[in-house]
Amino acid sequence: QVQLVESGGGLVQAEGSLRLSCAASGRTFSNYGMGWFRQAPGKEREFVAAITNNGGSTYYADSVQGRFTISRDNAKNTVYLEMNSLKPEDTAVYYCARNIYHTYLTSTYYRAPASYDYWGQGTQVTVSS
Repeated sequence: QVQLVESGGGLVQAEGSLRLSCAASGRTFSNYGMGWFRQAPGKEREFVAAITNNGGSTYYADSVQGRFTISRDNAKNTVYLEMNSLKPEDTAVYYCARNIYHTYLTSTYYRAPASYDYWGQGTQVTVSS
């Protein structure tokens, strides 16, 4: 059983920064790509960013491109989401998840929630204007 635990959320003013962390249990973390999603009240869960198992490739939603950076440290079984220039519309619960695919043939492989099998409990990010 894999457990994912997010941390680092909080309340921040617009244009501020936060760094989210997601710690994973288990010895196979480096075998899997990871992703971050978010869900705002009344909205569907949406893709934010993804990273391949070795960190060699990263992918971002258009809405966060250039402001957010996903990274990972396989020695620490942790994936990060550095968020800069935050906007009120970034307010949401942020989730990390483990990808079931080892190769991303199309964007669906990393953008679709169905491509992920384990999810964390989420961490709240609130951006005030």
